[in-house]
Amino acid sequence: MDKTELAARKSIIQAALSMNSMGINQGTSGNVSVRYGNRMLITPSGVPYEELDPKDICASEITKDGKTWQGDLAPSSEWRFHLDIYKARPDVGAVVHTHSMYATVMAICGKPIPAVHYMVAASGGTEIRVAKYATYGTEQLSKNALEALEGRTCCLLKNHGVIATGPNIKRALWLASEVETVARQYHLALTIGGGDIIPDDEMNRIIAKFKAYGPLAKPAAAPLKKPAKRTKAKKSPF
Repeated sequence: MDKTELAARKSIIQAALSMNSMGINQGTSGNVSVRYGNRMLITPSGVPYEELDPKDICASEITKDGKTWQGDLAPSSEWRFHLDIYKARPDVGAVVHTHSMYATVMAICGKPIPAVHYMVAASGGTEIRVAKYATYGTEQLSKNALEALEGRTCCLLKNHGVIATGPNIKRALWLASEVETVARQYHLALTIGGGDIIPDDEMNRIIAKFKAYGPLAKPAAAPLKKPAKRTKAKKSPF
């Protein structure tokens, strides 16, 4: 593999490790993928993230049906919804799936997260939807997830967890963390009465502003200019 693909594979491993260190995932229950050209790169199934090597990351062509994989290990059991998201959403460059505690509690209860905080706008809408339940790893779960993600950047999976997407892995991981934060805020608000919901017209203004919100790529440093060569002064004939 070339240096660019190696860097992409390393970024997947780093994101997977970060999920657990941030407390938004446990063990190997979640999974991470990126779009790499016409292929999808994804974490393998059942391997502790700290034991992963770049060569362990699984790869499959996005245009295919996911039956043919490159790599020695089996892909994550949730490869199907990752693959289908890339097929349906050319704007998505990375997918992060977690079983974060408070967001999963909301998913278990079938509770969409309403606009209790303006950060819900990061989802692309006025609430974070819950996809209908289906067995993990199935085509039906993938269909349900795509429906919940229509016009959205993230969703909850009924009795399951969270899907967060982004143009790159850094933003998808950031969004997964934000979903957990707002889920916890909503959970705590429910314990003391439920709180107030931000009106749709205000949320629509915030959603428009959020098009440029979140972690941005660091601008490339301008190349250093080489100092001009000094020319020796000609000796005066006098």
